[in-house]
Amino acid sequence: MDTENPSAPARSQSRNRGKKHPDGHPDDRRPAGVVHDHVRHTENFTVIGNDLAQHQELSLLAIGLACYIQSVRRGTAVDIKTLAARFPEGPTRIASALRELEAHGYLRRTRERTTTGRIVTRTVSCNRPGHRGAREQAARRPARRTEPDGPAPRKRLPAVPQPSHPWPALLHTAVEVLAGLRRHDPRLLLSATDAEHLAPGVAAWLERDLTPTAVRHALTANLPDEPLVRPAALLAHRLTAQLPPPPPVRPPAAPAPGPRPPLQTCDGCDRAFRAPQPGRCRECREREATGTSKPPEAEKTRVAG
Repeated sequence: MDTENPSAPARSQSRNRGKKHPDGHPDDRRPAGVVHDHVRHTENFTVIGNDLAQHQELSLLAIGLACYIQSVRRGTAVDIKTLAARFPEGPTRIASALRELEAHGYLRRTRERTTTGRIVTRTVSCNRPGHRGAREQAARRPARRTEPDGPAPRKRLPAVPQPSHPWPALLHTAVEVLAGLRRHDPRLLLSATDAEHLAPGVAAWLERDLTPTAVRHALTANLPDEPLVRPAALLAHRLTAQLPPPPPVRPPAAPAPGPRPPLQTCDGCDRAFRAPQPGRCRECREREATGTSKPPEAEKTRVAG
């Protein structure tokens, strides 16, 4: 009875820890989830944010559809009919997914009328809802006014030359020249305020011996082909930059000779001479001054100057 059985274990042996693992490796602690085997893309790829790929409220179809829309080129058709022809899901499920994306801000669809009158749906895809759209809406939102509504202030026109003598007739002719510019180019239609501002500049040209036709040609020649945003500013620039020099100063005209005095008969020598009043001729006055005797009778018939 005191013989020991060598085959019986002295104590119970614990289970091998390695048997807890299916492959029998006790040090292998592999994660139970997905393992990524990624390669860095250098071409033909699209960046998708985790806020979309891991969205907590969007359906899997909506997330996949948003990823597809963000990956296509600009101008690609993404309407329900086109998407239903591209994917196995039907139009009903695709329409529901588009409404999900629109409700969460990943899609904006608006109906617009083209120039031909056709109504089309414009689709805008947003990879970060509320980021760019909020700034655009803030830019489009009119600023809060602290003053009563009123007309926007007009930009001031450049200064124009001023005539030295602003005669009313000269200014009236200048306004007529400005009003007739639209007959040569419809883009040069001016308001009454613009014409009043530009009239002194045209009058300065007319004052420098230019005809209204010459002024009209200088203002309408070589105009740009693109639309004129501020035609009055363009005319003001031309009136100032192309102002011709003043005409040369003319020498004063010689005074016209007056009428010749009538013939008079000298009271001393009976000779004829020209003088405004009757009296003595110049020679008689000189003889009286020097005390000289009278001239001989033969010289009485000679006309004195």
